[in-house]
Amino acid sequence: MDQQLLSRTFVELADNLVADFDLMDFLCLLADRCVGMLGVNAAGVLLADRNGELRVMAASSEQVRLLELFQLQNDEGPCLESFRTGAPVSVPDVTTEIHRWPRFAAQAHRSGFAAVQALPMRLRDEVVGALNLFRSDAGPFDPVGTLIAQALADVATISLLQQRTTHRSTILNEQLQTALSSRILIEQAKGKLAERLDIDMEQAFSALRAYARAHNRRLSDLARTFIDGTEPLNGLVV
Repeated sequence: MDQQLLSRTFVELADNLVADFDLMDFLCLLADRCVGMLGVNAAGVLLADRNGELRVMAASSEQVRLLELFQLQNDEGPCLESFRTGAPVSVPDVTTEIHRWPRFAAQAHRSGFAAVQALPMRLRDEVVGALNLFRSDAGPFDPVGTLIAQALADVATISLLQQRTTHRSTILNEQLQTALSSRILIEQAKGKLAERLDIDMEQAFSALRAYARAHNRRLSDLARTFIDGTEPLNGLVV
């Protein structure tokens, strides 16, 4: 494991809530770094909305985003269980859980994922979401990697909650509602760009995110201006 990258990731996750904090980019950073450091093939981040319902907020690939949506739509799977219990859920082989989560286990297998680990995003007794790690090969998850992944999830949760005071839930709800609205804008921009350039949705998202970072723009703001036609995206690299 790249120790310098690990240290930098903890610093970035702990030091992101500033005036122009971009929650979507923050959550994408968490998912991407898990894939880059923990030996997993994909990662997703789910957060609860104001009604306590989980929403897919970030995913390292389009394939895992669709699997996360499938899990929520069918109300079964390790990520939901981890969020509801506040405890980690580790599944070394999804085919052994066909009776526990029949629809999710079958869909995960069809999507090319053989093992999954769900970790709660929590601060003490408060659980705000789940960090989900997917592997294409079956087998137990590395205990050290699990500790690091939970630490990343915990630090990210603290960063999400650190600005809250006596109006903690109101502020968090506003943050999450804004993030949900941003997610919709980003999905629309991905679809528009994918159609324009004849590329897939994952390539479209990577291009949008790279452009936003290169031009020091918030991803959600860029998506909005691209959708309404005021941002031509000159110099976009696919």
